[in-house]
Amino acid sequence: MQRRTFLRAGTVTLAAALPASLSTRSLAQESPSLPSGPIRIVVGFSPGGGTDVMARVAAEKLSALWRTTVMVENRPGAAGVVAAEYVAHQPADGNTLMMTNISNHAIAPSLYPKIGYSVEKDFTPIMLVGVTPNLLICRTGGPAKTLAEVVALCRANPGKITFGSSGTGAAQHLALEMFKLRAGVDALHVPYRGSGPLLTDLLGGQIDFSFETMTSATPQVQGGKAIAIAQTRPHRAGAYPNVPTVAESGYPGFDAATWYGLVGPARMSVPLVARMNADLNRVMAMPDVVAKLQGFGAEDGGGTSARFAEFITTERVKWARVVKDANVKV
Repeated sequence: MQRRTFLRAGTVTLAAALPASLSTRSLAQESPSLPSGPIRIVVGFSPGGGTDVMARVAAEKLSALWRTTVMVENRPGAAGVVAAEYVAHQPADGNTLMMTNISNHAIAPSLYPKIGYSVEKDFTPIMLVGVTPNLLICRTGGPAKTLAEVVALCRANPGKITFGSSGTGAAQHLALEMFKLRAGVDALHVPYRGSGPLLTDLLGGQIDFSFETMTSATPQVQGGKAIAIAQTRPHRAGAYPNVPTVAESGYPGFDAATWYGLVGPARMSVPLVARMNADLNRVMAMPDVVAKLQGFGAEDGGGTSARFAEFITTERVKWARVVKDANVKV
């Protein structure tokens, strides 16, 4: 996928933000009304995590743009699956949306054999909000400062070095599984019900490491409470130019990014999706939003709903392979 930062995404025109079947003129003619009453953006994790942060940035700006209440509702559980199942069964009127991510839309379909929703049939993609690296972090003064030291520690203590995640099947968990495969090490996965409690235990020394989302790890790193050892996209994020990637640290091709996007239940009207897509592209072009998301290392967001749908399909294939190769079981 061609790399595109949020700054470039901010220059997307209204026409480019619409599906091919809808021009700016036809959208104006349709003039779709927004849902009546408050709009909820459901998040499948506890407050403080990357998905929650992204949802709150969007909700604040959309509330002002739409002149209605846009609230964030946290429904943590099973790495976002609980929330996804809930949203999949809501009316397609636009009152209930979801800030989805890699966990419940790309990983869960391969990990949970009896998942209660179909990614293709039960959701309407609206827009990809951003792709961020995960940061391999530990507490300041922790047991390692480089990736080589982490690998050596795991090899010296097989199955005993702990890595936290926001839940089984979450982005942090699968980044760990990919790392274990590539480095040939064994480590202990410790799932939590979101990044908030994970970070509390990491900083308190109850667990050793985490491939935490850059969005939620950044405040801890900037505050001097955690150190960033490596990042997990093929290239270094602009927000962390001095932190090496796992790929350049001895594991070429390593790519375990986290991503976020807005979806709704299936069968939302095409004009309403186009309206929401265009407005969210406008939000992402706002200078303060551009600066905030760039600070989290978020890139490649924006564009059409069709682009987001294609992206989801590609990610599902990629992570299905990791789940199979690593023999990940719930």
